[in-house]
Amino acid sequence: MIINPDWRILTIGDGDLSFSAALWQHHKPHTLCATVLDSRTTLLEKYSDNQLDFLEKNNITVLTDFDVTNSNTWQGISYGQFDLVIFQFPLVPAFNNAALFFNECEHISVNTLNRILLRHFLLNCFKHFLDPAGQRLALITSKDVKPYSHWNIETALVEQTELNYLGKTPFDITQFDGYKVRNVDRDKHVKETQGWSYIFSDSDAHLVQQHLIAPLNCSNGCCWCQITHFQSEIDKTNHLASKRHREMAKFSQQWQWALAHHTSFQN
Repeated sequence: MIINPDWRILTIGDGDLSFSAALWQHHKPHTLCATVLDSRTTLLEKYSDNQLDFLEKNNITVLTDFDVTNSNTWQGISYGQFDLVIFQFPLVPAFNNAALFFNECEHISVNTLNRILLRHFLLNCFKHFLDPAGQRLALITSKDVKPYSHWNIETALVEQTELNYLGKTPFDITQFDGYKVRNVDRDKHVKETQGWSYIFSDSDAHLVQQHLIAPLNCSNGCCWCQITHFQSEIDKTNHLASKRHREMAKFSQQWQWALAHHTSFQN
């Protein structure tokens, strides 16, 4: 992960606040503001080992009840304060009952709901949180395993926008000693797996690109499935008929429906 000590950083949805605490301890950004979706009471009850006290003792602003998709919860943040906004291992919380699930997923899937969350994150970063004269970077760290790898973070999230995916870098958790990747709903640690930090900007050229793995060129391949080049027409035909590709095609179809019809994109 690329962190400049001169940057003003906002962290989104940092469950037990261990990432924000590690970021402050080991990288000392110019300014740090940490946000949590849970209320203060729920945070303290859910995560017995949390870093709220540490951050507040270090005069770090911590905002609870903060929903990145709902501007009514953004009290405490002024327009355009930050250079970088970070969302670590995002995941839509589990449904409490079957009725809620079927209501949300009549035309789409949980895959689509996670894409919707991340698209709103990106749109709100560049519309509200990032300084027009600052670095203007948004970062999503996610796992390189299913179902996360099926979200098509590199290309799907910025469709029909003026935002750009700049590239990615491996996420090295050893740079953030003390950070514990948590279960989104419970006081449990999540098994560590390979993760990538994906960087976005509303500029198509940025100095950070020299430190990133460039986006894939899939002009003769399949970006959905991370294939850059088909060896032959037979190779292409076989891939398009594969279970892997057909599943990604289904997710893409659901995503196109959401972009056109989901209520959260209709304003």
